[in-house]
Amino acid sequence: MSRNGGAALTFHLLFMAFVLTPLFAVCITAFTPDNYLSVPRDGFSLRWFSALLHRTDFRHATWLSVRLASVAATLAVIVAAPAALVLARQRFIGREALTALLMSPLMIPHVVLGIALLRYLAQLGLGATFTGLVAGHVLLVTPFALRLVMASAAALDERVHQAAISLGAAPFIIFCRITIPLILPGIASGWIIAFIVSFDEVAMTVFLVAPGTETLPLRMLNHIQDTTDPLVAAMSAALIAGTAAIALLLHRFYGLDRLLGGHK
Repeated sequence: MSRNGGAALTFHLLFMAFVLTPLFAVCITAFTPDNYLSVPRDGFSLRWFSALLHRTDFRHATWLSVRLASVAATLAVIVAAPAALVLARQRFIGREALTALLMSPLMIPHVVLGIALLRYLAQLGLGATFTGLVAGHVLLVTPFALRLVMASAAALDERVHQAAISLGAAPFIIFCRITIPLILPGIASGWIIAFIVSFDEVAMTVFLVAPGTETLPLRMLNHIQDTTDPLVAAMSAALIAGTAAIALLLHRFYGLDRLLGGHK
């Protein structure tokens, strides 16, 4: 191994340790039998996972976050896919400006977006409603879906479409049976990233939720402000385990390299 190769390997190992150590610490803390955040010393306990199952507020918050993220990610992909095909395959005046406009939510602080949407949605009669919350999250996550679908759309081979046209295929058939399958990795990865971003959003969501309808991140934040028991550590460990399981299943049945737009 070359000197640079050894240094690069050492750097990546240190970086992975820096990223994974806090997650490992949270997972270990979740198994403590104590009433406060601590590393288990006298054995492991599942008491906080059991307590989590009996907390209706956490269950309702989890279900709300899953519904919200699913709807927002789906709508974001529906908006992003046609836009990505146009922006990646067409050249027209104002293309760069339109791309910048669609990506602009990434450049605006989430707190500013939350305050602006709070006033705007209230004027539309959608303040503190699930519909208004979905609208805000769609605005926030669409750029993530757009960027990933654009990457897949830019890699499309135009000769495939030309061959289908020469064989007499209708535009709708070409779109459904050729274009969509070819950009499916970008659509799938865009949906997953949009779901994760929506599920994890706090700063904007705090301005849009109605009283008593908290998302899971807000419920966890409010719980931390009220108490220091390991209940949130148990919830965090469950989320980490669920995310890891989903990643393994996707890799097993689909392949993460294809899902993230890789090409063999």
